[in-house]
Amino acid sequence: MEAFKIIYTVLGGLGLFFYGMKNMSEALQSVAGEVVKNTINTITKNRVSAVIVGTIVTVVVQSSSVTTVMVVGFVNAGLMNLTQAIGVIFGANIGTTITGWIISIKIGKYGLLLIGMGIFPLLFGKTNKVRQIGRILFSVGMIFFGLKIMSGAFKPLRSMPEFLDMISYFSEQNYGSYFACIIVGCILTMVVQSSSAMLGITMAMATSGVIEFHTAAALVLGENIGTTITALLASVGANVTAKRAARAHAIFNTLGVITVFSFFPIYVNFIDWIVPGDANLANAAGDFTNIAVHIATGHTIFNVTATIIFIPLLHILANVVIKITPDKGEKEQHHLVMLSDPNTLFPATALAQVEAEVEKMKDIVGRLYSLAGEIFIEDSKKPLSEIMIKAKDYENITDNIQKEVTVFIVKVMEKPLSEMESQKARSLLKEVDELESIADYIEKLICYAERNPIDEILKGEAKSEFVSFYNDVKEFYESVSQQISDKKVDTSVVKRRSEVLRLKAESIRSNHLERISKGEFDALTALTYSDMIVALRKIRSHTQNVAEAYA
Repeated sequence: MEAFKIIYTVLGGLGLFFYGMKNMSEALQSVAGEVVKNTINTITKNRVSAVIVGTIVTVVVQSSSVTTVMVVGFVNAGLMNLTQAIGVIFGANIGTTITGWIISIKIGKYGLLLIGMGIFPLLFGKTNKVRQIGRILFSVGMIFFGLKIMSGAFKPLRSMPEFLDMISYFSEQNYGSYFACIIVGCILTMVVQSSSAMLGITMAMATSGVIEFHTAAALVLGENIGTTITALLASVGANVTAKRAARAHAIFNTLGVITVFSFFPIYVNFIDWIVPGDANLANAAGDFTNIAVHIATGHTIFNVTATIIFIPLLHILANVVIKITPDKGEKEQHHLVMLSDPNTLFPATALAQVEAEVEKMKDIVGRLYSLAGEIFIEDSKKPLSEIMIKAKDYENITDNIQKEVTVFIVKVMEKPLSEMESQKARSLLKEVDELESIADYIEKLICYAERNPIDEILKGEAKSEFVSFYNDVKEFYESVSQQISDKKVDTSVVKRRSEVLRLKAESIRSNHLERISKGEFDALTALTYSDMIVALRKIRSHTQNVAEAYA
């Protein structure tokens, strides 16, 4: 019966801990998501700055797994190169050590206090930011309270002969036991996919006296290897560069653990030497109050030292993963949906990937404009059929991107997003829809050239008016696209220019009706010309809608 009570108490405490960790990470992402994305987007090729950014981002979101998955997403979307990604991953390993220091605060002492402080802004906050801050406080309280429950549940294990016999092998001070602890820590972290959670469990067991410091230190080393499974899983289905980034993370952590393992007793003694107090000393209440700080110190020393050693070797590590993950001569493509369910992704990462797809879509619209220009402006000697086939292919690509992005964004919007992220998602959703419509009308414009010979459709004043209107509409689209890229959309100016173009289209159609009445054009040619002007007018309208999506 005692064993059953221990099991359900540990599971209950673990549930509270996991719930707190998950909610804290989501709340931090919601509050700081845009800041995190902008921070990562400012990364330079300088390896030190990449490490610093990785550290800061992980401290903010309180999860190295979130950071590494985010990095894999950025790499796959083409927003970050391999060297930058590895640098950020190095920094993520340093940033995750802050979790150990937070947990090492006297476990449970502030749990209920923080829950009490957080519940009121969480339930009654008038703004999303206030509610998320309350959620963070509430979640941290849940983490501490869950750890307190687990720690209390583990205490009876110290006097259970069956349990002590079971873990006796892991408690011995020899390399066989150290290796076994590393393997167990690795496997358990792979199962729960959270090194922070496993670190919390390890600290709870250590502060209860169930395991000694050398056992806890070995478990933590294993947890550093196990945490790489999250990024490896995230890279499944991603492009080659993203796979390389995930594998670099695994190699980096594994090599670091192997290095420390080779002189593990010295490593443990060194931590005992620099941290005051005996790690395995119990107080009057039977709690091992010193061991949590020892574990947090060891975790920090391992990750900081490994990063310092590997920073000069970053390019070597990049070359190694390139060699073991060849691209097999395939042309690299960046795909949007490549990390499994978008609901598992960091919202800032997901939206950054969508932005990358939108840029790809704009590039294709630009190619469609070029094809139209070859027909109507440049009098290209290319066969019309060849241009039309290309135009149809490009239009199909924009259709696919629009469908892909729409499904993706809808899934992302099911997650808790900040007000800024929600607005961004809606804007991107509308933009891809409007861009797809623009691509449709450019493709239609090109197809109209098949009805009649171009020199019969466009001649004299009809040609000069069409060319002028075409150039104006194209310039209008390019101007709006640039304003969106610069985040300086002036909708009042856009509306005025759009209205000027609409009136110009009406004037051109009126002028063409006069030419028809004079017998300068036959009925079919006149209809084709009118359809071409209507297509440009529709493009103008959808371009205005793109700008208004960011109003």
